[in-house]
Amino acid sequence: EVHLVESGGGLVQAGGSLRLSCAASGFTFDDPSIGWFRQLPGKEREGLACISGSDGSTIYPDSVKGRFSISSDNAKNTVYLQMNSLKPEDTAIYYCAASRIACTRLTGAYSYWGQGTQVTVSS
Repeated sequence: EVHLVESGGGLVQAGGSLRLSCAASGFTFDDPSIGWFRQLPGKEREGLACISGSDGSTIYPDSVKGRFSISSDNAKNTVYLQMNSLKPEDTAIYYCAASRIACTRLTGAYSYWGQGTQVTVSS
């Protein structure tokens, strides 16, 4: 059974940084793509970053490019999301998710989701 566990969320002041972790286990398929998403109250989940398990390539939307960075430590089966220059509008629940296909921002392509971790950015 695939299991994804996010950690690293919390309260941070605007301009600060956080690094989120996604510990993954139980994959029965090779080279999953791992994505980070966030959801604001009353809004749909927004794709933030994805890293391909096959070649390590990454994708980001323009909204976070240059501020957020995704990376992986295969030895620890963990994917990270480094978030810098945080803004109050980054306040949301952050999720990691796994997909059998190449990186995409489409939430429907991800079959497995973690429980989420809250990030709150104070002004």
